[in-house]
Amino acid sequence: MRIIENIQEMRRWSEAKRREGRRIVLVPTMGFLHEGHLSLVREGKRRGERLVVSLFVNPTQFAPGEDYAAYPRQLDRDRELLEAETVDILFHPSVEQIYPEGSQTHVEVERLSSLLCGVFRPGHFRGVATVVTKLFNIVRPHVAIFGSKDFQQLQIVGRMVQDLNFDVEIVACPTVREQDGLAMSSRNFYLDAKEREAAKVLYRSLQMAEALVHEGERRSDRIIRAVRAEIEKEPLARLEYLSLCDPTTLEEVDRIEKETLLALAVWIGKARLIDNTILKT
Repeated sequence: MRIIENIQEMRRWSEAKRREGRRIVLVPTMGFLHEGHLSLVREGKRRGERLVVSLFVNPTQFAPGEDYAAYPRQLDRDRELLEAETVDILFHPSVEQIYPEGSQTHVEVERLSSLLCGVFRPGHFRGVATVVTKLFNIVRPHVAIFGSKDFQQLQIVGRMVQDLNFDVEIVACPTVREQDGLAMSSRNFYLDAKEREAAKVLYRSLQMAEALVHEGERRSDRIIRAVRAEIEKEPLARLEYLSLCDPTTLEEVDRIEKETLLALAVWIGKARLIDNTILKT
């Protein structure tokens, strides 16, 4: 595996592979890799001939007071994991490479970024859209792989690609879970033993909603009330938001008439955990 830290070197590699007719796949990450990331890497290997994994903790998607400085970083471990997966390129640029002095241009997907997590993390998705745009322009992939745990991010990137006419295929991969159902996340690292046990309430509440719909419940307010009550039974959990919404627009719905997204964010200790499921009638 080759490690590239320089934008121009990354571009030269990509241009050479494109001239050879190679199909390039990009898996964007912030590092501290887990099995969820590695599932994206494996899907990437199936989707193309050359695989680039980017590792960049993006400062512009962290608001003041958030965990940018504390976000877990283990480059040596990440490199070993990616080498074992026979990744072609680890693209690991510095902040100064991605945001040189004087940078003042941003990308924002307005409506989708203002909902769900966007209410509580203003500016977060502007940072996401900006850095993904930069990665697409630098790496020039034919395909980019994202996980469905970050469902809102996935929709925002898809909308951006459509609106800005990027020639990139966006592939969504299923959420990867621990054996007890907790969605894999780098921020699970923050949980101590008691908090880790409490975190199971997220998946349990999603399962409750799925069961209610399976039993015939279609009224959003009743489903939300039941899920909220389940989460509030866990003393270490603090619910930030809970929403039943259209999977494409992220606008809330009153009744479940078709596939509907149930999305939530819950604080447990200093870990902000998100999860979701698609409820099917």
